Amino acid sequence: MTFNPELFYKQTIEKFEKKYQSVVKDRKPKSLYEPCNYIIKSSGKRLRPFLVFVSAKAVGGKTSNVMNAAIAVELFHNFTLVHDDIMDNAKMRRGRETLHIKYDNSTAILAGDNLLAIGYESLQKDIKNNSGAIKDYTNGLIKVCEGQSLDKDFETRKKVSIDEYIEMIDKKTAALAETCCSIGAKLGGGSTKEINALKRYGRYLGLAFQIQDDLLDIMADQAELGKMIGGDLVEGKKTYLLLKALEVAKSNEKKMIQKVIDNNGIRKNQIKKYKELFIKLGIIKNARDEVNRYTKLALNQLKALKNEEAKISLEWLANTLTSRRK
Repeated sequence: MTFNPELFYKQTIEKFEKKYQSVVKDRKPKSLYEPCNYIIKSSGKRLRPFLVFVSAKAVGGKTSNVMNAAIAVELFHNFTLVHDDIMDNAKMRRGRETLHIKYDNSTAILAGDNLLAIGYESLQKDIKNNSGAIKDYTNGLIKVCEGQSLDKDFETRKKVSIDEYIEMIDKKTAALAETCCSIGAKLGGGSTKEINALKRYGRYLGLAFQIQDDLLDIMADQAELGKMIGGDLVEGKKTYLLLKALEVAKSNEKKMIQKVIDNNGIRKNQIKKYKELFIKLGIIKNARDEVNRYTKLALNQLKALKNEEAKISLEWLANTLTSRRK
């Protein structure tokens, strides 16, 4: 029977979900664990736990031996979302009220901190004598915080280069994907060569994922995406597309793009005009080329791996994420 990576993903995440949903069951006080549980119950693709599972499998390890590590990275991810939502004053996430809106800021901050602490507690159950996994988890956390800080800095800066933007998403988005792969590979007993290949795969995948996200904001179908198209432009966010447009545009077109930054965003009725300008300047093609370049770099790392099913899964995951429409 031919191996089906999508089926493997679904079955693996089903098993994960059963364990993950009970991670704070019967814990007290209710004032802390009810908000924590609200976050745990929120839906998601569970991509980061899957990276832990498939990286362990890739080096000959058992997915069942990294269940707690997979829970740890999902808790890490959700901790970052809770705190990001407070910093951004976001009202909704995944179709539900954000934690600080449902409760209050103090409750959300504490619940976010606690999710991270339980993440460490969970990871320790799987590490045995592998202290490298804890080091990776901690380093990943530091990088994500640095990336979030850079992102906040960019909000008030008039000039941000493409290189600076790549550094920011490398820390804010790609670092956690890299961490997941590294933890899975180390706990799976991988060689240094295998661990490094999987780390690079995670990093390149994370970079491709974020640029694809920037692209979807303006090129996706609104019904499929589930949110307003052009939201980044309306908010004046310095995405890959906006910064690249600023780099290549000339005279009046450059002034038009600079206005997005100077005015901290545009009106909704201007989105179509900016989308057309991005297409005219070749920005959409350039961004797609970058997504493909990073995806190719990620896939090139798979040559170092022996497990065919894991290689097929990682290839499927990269192609699915970077060709997604929402």
